[in-house]
Amino acid sequence: MAEVEAVQLKEEGNRHFQLQDYKAATKSYSQALKLTKDKALLATLYRNRAACGLKTESYVQAASDASRAIDINSSDIKALYRRCQALEHLGKLDQAFKDVQRCATLEPRNQNFQETLMRLNTSIQEKLRVQFSTDLRVQKMFEILLDENSEADKREKAANNLIVLGREEAGAEKIFQNNGVALLLQLLDTKKPELVLAAVRTLSGMCSSHRARATVILHAVRIDRICSLMAVENEQMSLAVCNLLQAIIDSLSGEDKREHRGKEEALVLDTKKDLKQITSHLLDMLVSKKVSGQGRDQALNLLNKNVPRKDLAIHDNSRTIYVVDNGLRKILKVVGQVPDLPSCLPLTDNTRMLASILINKLYDDLRCDPERDHFRKICEEYITGKFDPQDMDKNLNAIQTVSGILQGPFDLGNQLLGLKGVMEMMVALCGSERETDQLVAVEALIHASTKLSRATFIITNGVSLLKQIYKTTKNEKIKIRTLVGLCKLGSAGGTDYGLRQFAEGSTEKLAKQCRKWLCNTSIDTRTRRWAVEGLAYLTLDADVKDDFVQDIPALQAMFELAKTSDKTILYSVATTLVNCTNSYDVKEVIPELVQLAKFSKQHVPEEHPKDKKDFIDMRVKRLLKAGVISALACMVKADSAILTDQTKELLARVFLALCDNPKDRGTIVAQGGGKALIPLALEGTDVGKVKAAHALAKIAAVSNPDIAFPGERVYEVVRPLVSLLDTQRDGLQNYEALLGLTNLSGRSDKLRQKIFKERALPDIENYMFENHDQLRQAATECMCNMVLHKEVQERFLADGNDRLKLVVLLCGEDDDKVQNAAAGALAMLTAAHKKLCLKMTQVTTQWLEILQRLCLHDQLSVQHRGLVIAYNLLAADAELAKKLVESELLEILTVVGKQEPDEKKAEVVQTARECLIKCMDYGFIKPVS
Repeated sequence: MAEVEAVQLKEEGNRHFQLQDYKAATKSYSQALKLTKDKALLATLYRNRAACGLKTESYVQAASDASRAIDINSSDIKALYRRCQALEHLGKLDQAFKDVQRCATLEPRNQNFQETLMRLNTSIQEKLRVQFSTDLRVQKMFEILLDENSEADKREKAANNLIVLGREEAGAEKIFQNNGVALLLQLLDTKKPELVLAAVRTLSGMCSSHRARATVILHAVRIDRICSLMAVENEQMSLAVCNLLQAIIDSLSGEDKREHRGKEEALVLDTKKDLKQITSHLLDMLVSKKVSGQGRDQALNLLNKNVPRKDLAIHDNSRTIYVVDNGLRKILKVVGQVPDLPSCLPLTDNTRMLASILINKLYDDLRCDPERDHFRKICEEYITGKFDPQDMDKNLNAIQTVSGILQGPFDLGNQLLGLKGVMEMMVALCGSERETDQLVAVEALIHASTKLSRATFIITNGVSLLKQIYKTTKNEKIKIRTLVGLCKLGSAGGTDYGLRQFAEGSTEKLAKQCRKWLCNTSIDTRTRRWAVEGLAYLTLDADVKDDFVQDIPALQAMFELAKTSDKTILYSVATTLVNCTNSYDVKEVIPELVQLAKFSKQHVPEEHPKDKKDFIDMRVKRLLKAGVISALACMVKADSAILTDQTKELLARVFLALCDNPKDRGTIVAQGGGKALIPLALEGTDVGKVKAAHALAKIAAVSNPDIAFPGERVYEVVRPLVSLLDTQRDGLQNYEALLGLTNLSGRSDKLRQKIFKERALPDIENYMFENHDQLRQAATECMCNMVLHKEVQERFLADGNDRLKLVVLLCGEDDDKVQNAAAGALAMLTAAHKKLCLKMTQVTTQWLEILQRLCLHDQLSVQHRGLVIAYNLLAADAELAKKLVESELLEILTVVGKQEPDEKKAEVVQTARECLIKCMDYGFIKPVS
């Protein structure tokens, strides 16, 4: 019984294979393999499963299955050739050559085997030539680099070539085998920045996607040496070493996503110890006086990226627990640094914010209350341990630490505000004579007032305290910060016009002062940043945002700040732009509930007159004119943990609002907006990715893809657009995604292949069934372009589906645009395959009537496509041609063909005449003398 079932499963697998459902075929063959012991059947099943592996590009599996078939029958020519194909794809040309050589011996007259033999022979010769020349090149490069008498330009060229070689798998392996690691260590020993940089970048390429090499390099260079290189006061060097460490971490933790084979697969490396050692050294870097601000930032970036879990569904958070136990106090020390104190560690503008983000990520990564309680206790002990009546600087560090935590996990920060002595110390520092004390206290008050519903102390005491400082201080730095605190408290009503906190006109005055400070270049960047922070809150008021976008110098000053190295400003700028473009989520107002609220004397949110559509459009125009796109593009490029997923979402919202008007999209593309949107559509929050993908769809629908997304970037646009075809997305997103894909699919076959590989075809077909006219039209137009691709045509050729029937029926629709697109698709399909011409006559009884309607259509473009279909059918088969001539179609062709061809009708008349000539060739009609 088992043998019979195995044979049935084999037949079932064969049917799936013919229908190009290779996964189902593989499943059937695998089930059959478990049921049979018959050697001949086993060989066939392994051989067939190898064919599936080749089709699904699972070359390792294909080679393995073919080998098993050959083990049963060494002369199995199909299995030998399939293994040859798999090995060729895996780069094992010498083994592939042996297999095809055996095939050619068994069947010497087989042309296919002879051609493969010649091709592989050529490839092997070329590989050997490159291999020998690569070995020599590697040696030559190191000789030039290590020779102190070499010319500078030769050294530079050798260094660049070495870096490029290290990025390629074959090149990296050659460097590694030719004692390259020892020679690269010699380059590091030279201490010459340009040589050290070249060595670091080459090592980084060699570590990428190769666990064994990464382990050897980590132990050869040593983690302490890598960290000391990252600690230098050189931004380029710090970043390069950070990339090296990231490549090592990715390879050790399996983040490289590479499929390991052969010897690499056989190695079992325990990398936990190495990863723990890297984490430990990075934590030590945070509190070392010898580490530069740049080095500290890169250490924080690495910890931010690699310690917390990327997916909370993963149960193991041991890396976070290790960092909390061994490094939280060190992170708190960085957060508590006061730049103006002599004891301060070397910092950049971004260091403390990066540390706050790390604290937030670690806290979010904890799984249960006991873990969070332990985290809170460490923070409490650290802060209370800093309080010292004799040492004001320590008290300052304590309040600065609370301020930093408030920028991270706010719930935790709010609990810490309740600690005995914290609020009292903040009030005492506000009254201090020393500028630094006041600055720290005011910043802490500002961060404490972020969530007004919880900051009860701030509501009761904050406004009067801040107003007092604002009136008495003559220091501009403190004035700006107190103003921001007042801005935050003043914006408590959000966009609700009826919930203004201050008297009429007060928010406008505050905003005017913020804009004035923003434009004042004599004030330091850190202080001007606070002016943007204030505007981020005040621009919730429609009068404020309207005034702000009219103040071009203030806008451009904000954009220039966004482009600086201080990335802590990103969130504030993004929030301000979201407010100005009204791209935040607005709750739908249900009239019945409004009436109910008024009746029960509840507060009803009011919309400001300047939040209406025409005002928003005007603000968007002004932002584009002021150069907002170049600022956004610069912000997206920020390679820092400060560019959080939430900030990316805000930027995506702004882009979507800016792309709303089709007339503005050319400006956005010209200023680099298309390129900037791609990373936002691929990474970030789910909402952010959808917003960015929608903005991409708007641009892709109306722009030339070669200009909007130059080079290889255009292929990255496909996946975000395909994601918008999901039925959970709204109709507008579906429609604009289809328009974008239509535009892309019309550019090249490579793009059509990419769309097909992203599995967009079933979604496009679904929308061709839609009741919504515009969606159906867009999907049909997209399919019209897609049918040019060979694999799409194969789907139409396959039996057991209604794809062709759907296209034929859509040709009979009343909508001219749907008819035009469907007729175009049908014309291309029937031109490509004679089988489809015959199939068209079988899918529906209405086919002839539909064809005649197309050939008589009022629109010349539709009529021309109908006549092309008629010609394809006539040319395909004599029997089919006879059937068409016997119908009314001959009369239609004669009438159209006899017309005098003017400029517009030339193509139509010419095609009709070609149809008639074809009928004459068959002898069905004769020319009139």
